[in-house]
Amino acid sequence: MENEARYEVTALCESPDSRGMSLNEYQQCALETAVYPEEYNIVYPALGMAGEAGEVADKVKKVIRDGNADFSPVKCEEIAMEIGDVMWYCAVLADRIGYKLDTIGRMNHRKLKSRQLRGKLGGSGDNR
Repeated sequence: MENEARYEVTALCESPDSRGMSLNEYQQCALETAVYPEEYNIVYPALGMAGEAGEVADKVKKVIRDGNADFSPVKCEEIAMEIGDVMWYCAVLADRIGYKLDTIGRMNHRKLKSRQLRGKLGGSGDNR
């Protein structure tokens, strides 16, 4: 039974179809490749996420600096690949702290919708 479930996840992760993938399905795929020292199971993905987010920002910066702010399809794909790396670290970190990505997505949407309804999207602070 365990091998069947693993095959289904692997098949999903490697499938070239365009049906899409839920956040939780992506998280399962990410966890298949999560290899790093277990004693750093929270620190490693948190630092990796920060590093990859910096790479996203750096690619955007270089398009502005070197490419006359021309976000060509090639440059956009390069940025998308870096965003994928950020997603990988988010997925792994979420798992390590006991959350599914779908749950985090719903929590974040609820928080932002509440701020929008109260006219508090701008400003700063967690509890606005």
